[in-house]
Amino acid sequence: MWPGILTGAGKPQLLDGGFQLKPGHAINITAPKGWSGRFWGRSGCTFDISGKGKCITGDCGGKLKCVGAGGEPPASLAEFTLDSPEGDFYDVSLVDGYNLPVSIVPFGGSGQCTTVECRSDLNRNCPAGLELKNINGRVVGCKSACMAFNKPEYCCTGDFNSPKKCEPSSYSKVFKASCPMAYSYAFDDATSTFTCKGADYLISFC
Repeated sequence: MWPGILTGAGKPQLLDGGFQLKPGHAINITAPKGWSGRFWGRSGCTFDISGKGKCITGDCGGKLKCVGAGGEPPASLAEFTLDSPEGDFYDVSLVDGYNLPVSIVPFGGSGQCTTVECRSDLNRNCPAGLELKNINGRVVGCKSACMAFNKPEYCCTGDFNSPKKCEPSSYSKVFKASCPMAYSYAFDDATSTFTCKGADYLISFC
């Protein structure tokens, strides 16, 4: 597993944006106060000794350390905005599509502090037209309808840039059925954003 990290504006990149993680292993990451950004898992990666290479899903410019580059969709995301007055905001997002199961487990915080997860293998249930396949024809990722078709009604852009006008599509409903706690499209806030104060978070890709 090769996690990637992208930090929001104004804060330093954590661990230069990427690293390798062996199965069953964990690593502690300390974020500065007010940090915001996203984590995602990359799969099928090969890197040389200098850290150059390629990942089948979630690639960030062909480098082990993403250093400010985002993951190439489709990629399941764990997103955070820390230390706001209301607490930490966090979510699992499939707005950029799905490649791997992901979960966020809060520890030691106060408030609702809900465990958020998308553990279903959406690659097995990916709607026709959204599949990302490897050279052997195996589905390794499930694109968002926005990425696959680039239409305003799926991307919530242009005339559809509001919650009232951009409603769930048949595609995002498949995502929501597989992972009810995750963002399935851009305006899926009501059931997909969670808060907790003063917690540590365990992010798992499995």
